[in-house]
Amino acid sequence: MLGPDDLRFFLAIAEAPSLAAASRALDVSPSAVTQRLRALEERLGVHLVDRAGRHLALTDEGELIAERGRPVLDSLAELDEALAARRGQVVGHLRIVAPLGFGRAYVAPVAASFQAAHPEVAIDLMLSDRLGGVPEGTFDLAIHVGAITRAAPGLIARRLAPNDRVICAAPAYLAAKGEPATPEDLATQACIALRENDEDVTLWRFRRDGAEVRIRIEPRLASNDGEVVRGWALAGRGIILRSEWDVAADLRAGRLVRLLPDHALPEAPVMALLGAPRRARAARTGRFLDALAAALDPPPWRV
Repeated sequence: MLGPDDLRFFLAIAEAPSLAAASRALDVSPSAVTQRLRALEERLGVHLVDRAGRHLALTDEGELIAERGRPVLDSLAELDEALAARRGQVVGHLRIVAPLGFGRAYVAPVAASFQAAHPEVAIDLMLSDRLGGVPEGTFDLAIHVGAITRAAPGLIARRLAPNDRVICAAPAYLAAKGEPATPEDLATQACIALRENDEDVTLWRFRRDGAEVRIRIEPRLASNDGEVVRGWALAGRGIILRSEWDVAADLRAGRLVRLLPDHALPEAPVMALLGAPRRARAARTGRFLDALAAALDPPPWRV
């Protein structure tokens, strides 16, 4: 007989690449995981995991439990949430994915205050600039900065806040190299690239009077960290293309100067992607999304 605790334990193993990873997810020692797994197999009379290789491999019986067990736990979670809602409570486990810089600045504070207001909610916030590398089904809510060109089937997209892209540089750089008058002038400038997501980051696209101009930059400095790129720009090392939210304070303070203001860049709105329909309907997901939307209205970078 399998109980809910058994299912939660085994699903943690099934979703982990190794027993060591499963022990970290369960916050117990590897030996405790091994002993409990052995006891579960003895009780059921079947082998659930093939331990021969470096990575875990489920047996047919293990695959069966993993496949059938998740809906059972989801149904129990739905029941708990429904009963909690009757009591006016928000409960459950909320898994959020957000970009590194934006997540630190705007999502993390909302997560902390939301959990304080709803102590029965446990929040996992994973910060990553590669949303496409996060397996679908491992999050309830993902925050994405930029237009959603293609979303996995079943995901629900919601726009949270406007956010423009701008190109800018430090006054010291412009004093030494001069300010570009047209996008074509960027060919002779020191441009810095931010390598994030799977975008073609060296192709900068501008639009003016309905016409698009595409400029291929040749960066001598590039990084996958937005803070590094912004720091290089502040140090006068070159021109950057960044989200408005990241450089608005520097532009207001004069530490950076916006360039080519008459040429529009593709906007990068702040978007929310909700996971599976059951998770999207959960009270904790909707309440958190509303709290985040309220924190971004009006956008703090435009205040």
